[in-house]
Amino acid sequence: MSFPQAIYEKLTNEEDARLCRDIDERACRESPRNFSVLLLSYFLTKLGDAVASPKTTLAWLTSAVGAPAFVLGLLVPIRESGSLIPQLFIGGVIRRLPVRKWVWVAGSVAQAACIAGIGFVAFRLEGAAAGFGILALITLFSLARGFCSVSSKDVLGKTIPKKTRGQLNGWSASAAGLLTIGIGTVLALPIDGTSETGLIGILLIGAGALWLVAAISYSLVVEYPGETGGGRSVMESLGKLRLLISDKPFRRFVMTRALLMCSALSAPFYVALGQDNRGGSAMVLGGFVIAAGLASLLSAPVWGRFADRSSKSVMVAAAVLTASVGLITFAIDLLSPSLAATAWFLPLAYFVLSIAHSGVRVGRKTYVVDLAGGNKRTDYVAISNSVIGVLLLLVGAVGALAPLITNGGVIVLLASMGLGGALLGMTLPETQS
Repeated sequence: MSFPQAIYEKLTNEEDARLCRDIDERACRESPRNFSVLLLSYFLTKLGDAVASPKTTLAWLTSAVGAPAFVLGLLVPIRESGSLIPQLFIGGVIRRLPVRKWVWVAGSVAQAACIAGIGFVAFRLEGAAAGFGILALITLFSLARGFCSVSSKDVLGKTIPKKTRGQLNGWSASAAGLLTIGIGTVLALPIDGTSETGLIGILLIGAGALWLVAAISYSLVVEYPGETGGGRSVMESLGKLRLLISDKPFRRFVMTRALLMCSALSAPFYVALGQDNRGGSAMVLGGFVIAAGLASLLSAPVWGRFADRSSKSVMVAAAVLTASVGLITFAIDLLSPSLAATAWFLPLAYFVLSIAHSGVRVGRKTYVVDLAGGNKRTDYVAISNSVIGVLLLLVGAVGALAPLITNGGVIVLLASMGLGGALLGMTLPETQS
């Protein structure tokens, strides 16, 4: 038995990789090899994401180099929306290509250059120059990430059987949780300003190297030429938005996914609540990062297996969990401030929220790939990501309410979105056969 075959059987509990009906027979024979190659590639990029997180490492860097205050507020919106909004048009470009893995490879190389560039900014620039340099590189990084996002869904759908796609996402996320724990530990260590900047620079250059290795790994995917159907102009791409009206299952998925943004948007407010209650030391921040890493490590494989049975149920369960922890956190902060201020309560709540967010990500990624086939898959991914990118910018403005309703109030407001997402998610059709 080959090593890829052994890895495939061990992680998926599938003893015969050839028993697949939803991908080409040639691709089916290559699925164990492709599973291992994709697992390594996803693992490496998720490690890079953990190191270069705009919520932790990059946020610390902007303060360490003395960047203008507005830079910090722009990091997360640009990082997320910059890769999502253009995907409607990216999908039209990628659709012209019978083999699409090279789009991911090129995008990964570009991301490597951008993240390494931010590492050099940490060493060479200060003040406004450093801040604008970081924003420019994050913008380019985000655009490259958009190309990778669309192409990866399509390559995944062409090369990996439906019943193991969720496990692939789950195992890679779980493995990345190991490094997230390490990053949290590093952040919790007391270091002076100079060594802090140097450490972050080294970490970011190392993260860039991870994306390079991932690109090399991804290039080894065996992808056979698939449907093309021709490219599209900008107006033709905009015309594809009609799917939101004509395709009821897809429309409901996008609406559900929009409501499930609450799991990501509420996370910073748990951290802010912890800073209010426990102070703004690096140790406090490290505790939250470690909680997120543990949650990914422990929960992602479980969510992955669950998603291969019913990705719809994963989204519903994760939405209920997000709403529940938000409501409980709000109630405790309001009725028992002394309990909310303990060293363990908010990191524990954040741990549960991170488990829920892991489920949201695994569930919706698996669902959208399973919902469509062929070129329709590319349209689904591109349209949903572009719409969610715009909504992220709009709904993300809820943070402006924090001075009026407190961080706890924002958490409960977003928790209500989770309840809505759970109810709407229950009306989605099942995609597993």
